[in-house]
Amino acid sequence: MIYDDTVCELGEGPLWHPERKQFFWFDILGKRLHTKGQYWQFDEHVSAAGWVDHDHFLIASETKLFRFNIETGAQEKIIDLEADIPETRSNDGRADPQGGFWIGTMGKSAEAYAGTIYRFYKGELREIVGHVTISNSICFAVDGKTAFYTDTDTQLVMALPLGKDGWPKGEAYVHLDLTGTPYRPDGAVVDADGNLWSAQWGVGRVAGYAPDGEFIEAFDVPAIQSSCPSFGGEDLSTLFCTSAAVGQTGGDHGKTFAIETKYTGQKEHRVIL
Repeated sequence: MIYDDTVCELGEGPLWHPERKQFFWFDILGKRLHTKGQYWQFDEHVSAAGWVDHDHFLIASETKLFRFNIETGAQEKIIDLEADIPETRSNDGRADPQGGFWIGTMGKSAEAYAGTIYRFYKGELREIVGHVTISNSICFAVDGKTAFYTDTDTQLVMALPLGKDGWPKGEAYVHLDLTGTPYRPDGAVVDADGNLWSAQWGVGRVAGYAPDGEFIEAFDVPAIQSSCPSFGGEDLSTLFCTSAAVGQTGGDHGKTFAIETKYTGQKEHRVIL
């Protein structure tokens, strides 16, 4: 089950690059992008990416979105991201089916309501959800008509209707209500059948929910701070999950896991710059 035994203080942003057939993930607190046997060190927090082409990512950091060359390490700033707010950093993010990139921010000490969820599309960065404490669970329905997100502290995964261009149209509503349970939704991903897979912080599991919100099944991981899932592998049936070692000692905390499943993920969407 252990895919990589590198210990991340805060593993996040797992991504299977569909053209490279290569898996990547971040250690936000370690300020690193990882792939198996290699990492890139940055001078500020990095947390999530979308693929642009074979050799480039759009990466979210605490101050900007930037184009990153996987082969050379070259960086090109695309747009500022809360560069004037030193108390915040980027957190969960993912590309949408229309080619946009969604990214959430949060306070570096998880200050209440310090975060925001944004969408970047064709050069424009627009606020989508404000007053968020811990932005997470950014993922999208297969047909591109719904975005999902959470403020982890609320234990509610929200659904937000989208128009053809991927911008919101209508009000968000509750998709999953985990209040009154020990399950705190962190990162999430939607598979090819529309099931939402939620990494649940503090309990070491990734739980699947059908499009109507009904529980399907859960996979346990041997690290209680399970942080974000991603489908990958040749047939997109491997469910990867990052975790966090912060505040934990020993065991497999902070390692990255791979679970073989009977489910098939969506190919990660390309970001259109």
